Amino acid sequence: MQFNNAAHTAELAQTLLDWFDQYGRHDLPWQQEKTPYRVWVSEIMLQQTQVQTVIPYFERFMQRFPMVAALAEASQEAVLSHWAGLGYYARGRNLHQAAQIIMTEHGGEFPTTFDDIVALPGIGRSTAGAILSIALKQRFPILDGNVKRVLARLEAVPTWTGEKRTEETLWQWAEALTPDKRFDDYTQAIMDLGATVCRRSRPNCEQCPWQSHCVAYQQKAVSDYPKSKPKKVQPERWSVFAVLENERGEIFLQQRPQTGIWGGMWSLPQSALQTGKPFFKQGKLGDEGVQSLLELLKMNKACLSVEKGQRLPAFRHTFTHYHLWLQPIKWQVDQQTMGSDKGCWVSLEQALALGLPAPIKQIVESLQDE
Repeated sequence: MQFNNAAHTAELAQTLLDWFDQYGRHDLPWQQEKTPYRVWVSEIMLQQTQVQTVIPYFERFMQRFPMVAALAEASQEAVLSHWAGLGYYARGRNLHQAAQIIMTEHGGEFPTTFDDIVALPGIGRSTAGAILSIALKQRFPILDGNVKRVLARLEAVPTWTGEKRTEETLWQWAEALTPDKRFDDYTQAIMDLGATVCRRSRPNCEQCPWQSHCVAYQQKAVSDYPKSKPKKVQPERWSVFAVLENERGEIFLQQRPQTGIWGGMWSLPQSALQTGKPFFKQGKLGDEGVQSLLELLKMNKACLSVEKGQRLPAFRHTFTHYHLWLQPIKWQVDQQTMGSDKGCWVSLEQALALGLPAPIKQIVESLQDE
C-alpha cells in the first residue's frame, strides 16, 4: 500500500505536478478564467464526454449564458437547445435548476462551501471538490472516472471501482494524495494524467510520471485494470414514432415530460415502450406497436391506418441501461387533426433549431434528404 506513508504520497504528488508543468493541458477554455461558474459548467459537460467534444459546446454555452443569472433567466428550452448532442440531458436540466437555486437562495453568488455546492442538483462529491479546488482555492480531493482509473492501475485494485467498499478506499487514497499546496494544479494534473496518458485504451505508460510506482505496470497487466463492472445483459425496448406532415411540409412535435428520457425536450409523438414481446419481427412491424401509438395520439385511426403510413428505416439507439429500437412512420395529415394544445407544427429547419434528442434529430435530418 502506497498511501499510508505521508512522505511517499507527497513525493507522488510533486512528481505529478512536475509532469503537469511540462506536459499538462493549460489552454482549455475553462482554464482561462477560473470562475466557479465556468468550472462548474465545464465539469458537468465533461461527465461522460470527451474534452474535444465538449470544447465547442462549452464555448457556445458561455457565449449564450455568460453568467449564472443569464442561465437562470433563460427558458429550459433554450438551455436544452444548447445541450443537444451532448447526451445525458438531465445534466442540462440540472444546470438550469441549480442556477435558479443560486439566484434565489444564494443571492446570485455561487456558493463557496462544500455542503452548499453538493446540495445543488447534479453536483456530486467529486464535482464539488473540483469546483472548490480549481476555482475557489480550497483543498478538496476529486474522484472522477479518470482518477479512478489511475488509482486502480497504480495499486492494481482487484475489484470494480464502482463497488461501494472499493470506492470508499479510493476516496481515502485520493485524499491522501492531494497536496497541501498547489492542490488546484494537482486536481487538473491527475485529471490530465488519466485523460492523456493513463487512457482507457492504449495507455502511454512510457510517458507516465508514476510508471515506477504503478503495480499494474510492474505486473505487465495495465490493460487488466480497472476491473470491469459485472456485466448485465442490456435489455431491448421498442417504440414507434409518428412523423406527421401537413400540406406545408411541417412536422408535428410534442414537448416531453420533465422526467424520464429526453426530459423537457421536443420530440415526435411516441408510442409506449414495448418490452418482452417485441413487435419487430424479422424486420417487420406488427400492428401492436402502431395501435399503441394511435391510441396515444387519440386521432382518427382511419386517417392514420397502418396501410397509409410510410415506414421509414428502423434503427437502434443505445442508452446507459437499455437499447431502444425506433420505428418512424410517416403520415400526411390535415393540420386541423391535431389540436394546438397537444404540440406544435414546425418546419424541418425550426425543428432542428429546437435542439432535438440525437435519434429524433436523425429522423428529421432524413426527411430533409427526401
